[in-house]
Amino acid sequence: TQNSHTAKTISRKSLCILNNQRVSGAENMKIVLVFLCVAPLALSARAEKDSSSFDSAAPPETKSRFAMLDDVRILANGLLQLGHGLKDFVHKTKGQMNDIFQKLYIFDRSFYELSLQTSEIKEEEEQLRQTTARLQINNEEIKNLSQEMNSKIEDLIQNKIQLQEKVWGLEDKVTKLAVIQPSTQETEEISSLKAFVEQQDNHIKQLLKIVENQHVQLDRQHNQIMELEDKLNHIELQDLTENSFTGEQTEPEATPFPVRNAPAVTYTSDGPAPDCTALFNSSIQSSGVYTIKPNGSEAFDVYCERKFGSSWTVIQNRVDGSLDFNQTWDAYTNGFGDLNEEFWLGLNKTYSITKQGDYILRIELQDWKDNKRYIEYAFSLGGPETDYTLQLSRISGSIPNALPEQTELRFSTADRDVDLINDFNCPENYLGGWWHSECEETNLNGKYVAPRSRGRLDRRKGLYWKPKKGRYYLLKSTKIMIHPTDLKSFD
Repeated sequence: TQNSHTAKTISRKSLCILNNQRVSGAENMKIVLVFLCVAPLALSARAEKDSSSFDSAAPPETKSRFAMLDDVRILANGLLQLGHGLKDFVHKTKGQMNDIFQKLYIFDRSFYELSLQTSEIKEEEEQLRQTTARLQINNEEIKNLSQEMNSKIEDLIQNKIQLQEKVWGLEDKVTKLAVIQPSTQETEEISSLKAFVEQQDNHIKQLLKIVENQHVQLDRQHNQIMELEDKLNHIELQDLTENSFTGEQTEPEATPFPVRNAPAVTYTSDGPAPDCTALFNSSIQSSGVYTIKPNGSEAFDVYCERKFGSSWTVIQNRVDGSLDFNQTWDAYTNGFGDLNEEFWLGLNKTYSITKQGDYILRIELQDWKDNKRYIEYAFSLGGPETDYTLQLSRISGSIPNALPEQTELRFSTADRDVDLINDFNCPENYLGGWWHSECEETNLNGKYVAPRSRGRLDRRKGLYWKPKKGRYYLLKSTKIMIHPTDLKSFD
C-alpha cells in the first residue's frame, strides 16, 4: 500500500511537470527524461504491491487492481500528452530549419551577384586606366609635334623676311634697268639673284610640305583621341558623381528648321495666341508665363522661353526635385506643378498645340557637373484615343540618342500601364509616367536622385539619360520644349 501510494504520487507529479513544461522544445526534452526515470519506479512499486497483494486476502487484492489501473491510465495520459508535445517540437524545429536554409540560399545568391558586379567594375576600371595612359602618350606626342611645328614656322618666317629684303633690292635694280641698259656685271648679279630666289622658293615649298605633313599627323592624332573618347563614352561608370557628360559644349548656332508641307498656325492679334512662337512674333519678347489658346481648344497658361531669336513652349521642367513626378494617369493628362518652377504641362494641352501643325521637340539636359547637352526630334503626338502615342525622328543633338525612332511609343503610368512588358510594370517599378518601350530605358519623369544616393536600384529608378549601347547619365535638370517647324523664326 505504501508503494502504491508512492507510485501515485510520482505519477501525479510527473503529470503536473508535463502540463507545466509544454512551452518549448527544450523543456519537452526534460519531460522525456523525467518520464524515463519515473516509469521504472512506478512499475517497480506496482510489482511490489502485486507481490504483497498476492499473499494477502481477496478483498485487498481487488482494491489493488483498481488502483493499478488508475495509475496506468494516468501514465498513459501523460505519455500521450508528451507525444503531442514532442510532435509540436519537431514541426517547429523543421520550420526553423527551413527558414535558415532559405536565408542561407538568399545570402549565397546575393554574394554571387555582388562578386560578378565587382569583377565587372574591376575590368572596366582597368580599361579606363589603359585608355587614360594611351591618351597621355598621345598628348605628349601632340605636344612634341606642336613644338617642332612652331620651330619650323619660326624658321619659315625668318626666311620670308630675308626673301622680302632681297626682293626689295631686286625691285630697286629692276627700276634702274628700266632707265639704263644693265651692264654685264649687273646681268650676272640679276641671274644670281634669280637663282637664289628660285632656291628660296623651293625651300619654302619644302617647308610648306613639312607643315602639311605635320598637319596631317596632327589630324590623325586628333582622330585617334576622338575614337578613344568615344570608347570612354561607352564605358558605364560605377560612381554616380562620374555619371556626367564628357565635356562642356555651348549651345549650337541658330539654324532654320526643315519646313514640311503643313499649314502654318494662323493667328490674329485680337485674341490669345495659339502657342508661344506666335505670341513672340506678335509682341511678347521675354520669357515667362502667358495665356495661349490653340485652335479648337480652351485657353490655358504655359511657360514661354525665349531662345534662338524666338519663343518655345515648355512642356516639362525639372530643376531640383521639389516636385514628385510619380503621379497618376489623370495628373499626367491634365498637368501638374508650378509653371515658374517644376511642372508637367499635360498631355492633353500638349496635344492641342501640336495638332495645329508640325512641331520640333527639343530636350535639354544638364548633369551634376553642370555640363549641358541637347537633342532635337521631329515628332508627332497622338490623341487620348491612342494613349498619346509618340513617334520620333532625330534631327540634331550633342548626345547619343536614347529614345527609339520611327516607333509608336504609348504613354503609361503606374495606375495605367497600357503595354506590360513580360508582366513587368515599368512605371510602377521605375516611377513616373513616360513613353516606355522597354524597361531600364531613359525616363525623364523618374525619381529625382542626387549623387549621394549610391544604390544601383535607386539609380536606375532616377532621372537619367541612357542610350541603348551607352552609359547612364544621371541628370540634375531637364527641360522639354516644342516649336513649330513651319514658322521661320530662326532666319
